[in-house]
Amino acid sequence: MKSKIIKNLKELLPYIVILLIVILIRTFIATPIKVNGSSMYKTLDGSEFMILNKLAKIERFDIIVLDTNDDELIKRVYGLPGEKIAIENNNIYVNDKKIEDIYATGETSDYECITLKDDEYFVLGDNRKISLDSRTIGPIKKNQIKGTTNFIIYPFNRFGILEKNK
Repeated sequence: MKSKIIKNLKELLPYIVILLIVILIRTFIATPIKVNGSSMYKTLDGSEFMILNKLAKIERFDIIVLDTNDDELIKRVYGLPGEKIAIENNNIYVNDKKIEDIYATGETSDYECITLKDDEYFVLGDNRKISLDSRTIGPIKKNQIKGTTNFIIYPFNRFGILEKNK
């Protein structure tokens, strides 16, 4: 009886190991996410499934997923910790230098100059008319960011990496 149990456990062991590895990867490294809404239009249309990278270093123009009290939002990073951010006349200024904003659709409303704290990011949706972003909810704390995403897995005609222009 005992040897039969051991034999069955040995047969199940590879499946248990695979299951544990999948759980660890999804918990700590990467997981699929669904894009909802059109705040990132034209880059994303709101129907994509993407891979969320939980380990990536966050850089300017990265697309991130952030957790608010009510929802998960997908936005683009414009301001990094410690930087000064201002928006005037549809122009974005980082540390008093105008940056080229090739992602925006629609007008970007003015935002008074602020200096981000060591754990804060300034994020905007690409579709500026309808996006709920840092212009409305303020800077985003590092602990609100679930990770970065730039790899579309569905729809298949868009499968692949989204290029980031710097």
